[in-house]
Amino acid sequence: MRVLLTGAAGFIGAHVHSGLSAAGHEVVAVDAMLSAAHGPAAAVPHGVRHADVRNPDTLDVLLRGIDVVCHQAAVVGAGVSAQDAPGYASHNDFGTAVVLAAMDRAGCRKLVLASSMVVYGEGRYHGEQGGAVEVGVRRRADLDAGIFDHRCQETGELLRWGSVGEDAPLRPRSLYAASKLAQENYAAAWATATGACVTALRYHNVYGDGMPRDTPYSGVAAIFRSSLEAGQAPQVYEDGRQTRDFVDVTDVAAANLAAVQQPLPGFVALNISSGRPITIGEVASALAIARGGPDPVVTGRYRAADVRHIVADPDRARRILGFVAQVDPIEGLTRFASAPLRAAAGVGAPTV
Repeated sequence: MRVLLTGAAGFIGAHVHSGLSAAGHEVVAVDAMLSAAHGPAAAVPHGVRHADVRNPDTLDVLLRGIDVVCHQAAVVGAGVSAQDAPGYASHNDFGTAVVLAAMDRAGCRKLVLASSMVVYGEGRYHGEQGGAVEVGVRRRADLDAGIFDHRCQETGELLRWGSVGEDAPLRPRSLYAASKLAQENYAAAWATATGACVTALRYHNVYGDGMPRDTPYSGVAAIFRSSLEAGQAPQVYEDGRQTRDFVDVTDVAAANLAAVQQPLPGFVALNISSGRPITIGEVASALAIARGGPDPVVTGRYRAADVRHIVADPDRARRILGFVAQVDPIEGLTRFASAPLRAAAGVGAPTV
């Protein structure tokens, strides 16, 4: 197939590019080469064209003869400042809308969209009786007392986490998350209006070779590694028992390949995860052991708005896409401890 790949010079995009090409697909690879993502003087990688998806005339040319669009391009980051909102809205949401309109003009009816677990907001929780419990922001008095898990607002009992399926409520808690949900909403409405196919891949905590160093998108794995490289102990917030799903970027690339090759009707959202939950403390320990560095320090510090637990249910991706992650998180993080990283180029706006 002939695939238009956006964000092809980014961390995930570069791996997707390699995977699609190795599978024999003809890839038209483009990237806006934003300075915040790649540095002010970064050269466009071999095999990638410099193009901004917000330019409809450019897209009309690029989409000629394209069978499927694999849309990885996005401005990412923590999105904690209100000043980040225009960048997210412009690149992520307006950019996606321009792509969808251009696909309609070109008669291209298949989109693979890079989404994110952040659309869920908090994870899923249940009490001792097993019923689902809705949670809000944790109480500061509990956090100050070192009680980091959510409580049931009615009974006060500490809640346990459960896995999050794709039909869970979508409640973004950051500006970046709001932009990712808007991308999904545009894509879903476009699929309904045109009869097209959209597979939205909700990436969980992605790590691996070529990950950006020390940016808001880096995530704790790269930040912990940078501390260890400097001879410093990784600083673990809360009690270190926050639970996540860390998925290797090679598995993410494999999920994109599967989605490109297997058309799914209408709009379908899929968790892309390892299926093997791990705590943040275990991430820090695995990296410290692999590098022979100082043991992590559990600080007890907290950010009140942080998500406590979010763990993916991987079953739908397995059932309907045939995707099962191959890399165990501990093994992958052990390799990641010495993997090449990208130098930090800026803060708040790297491309996926």
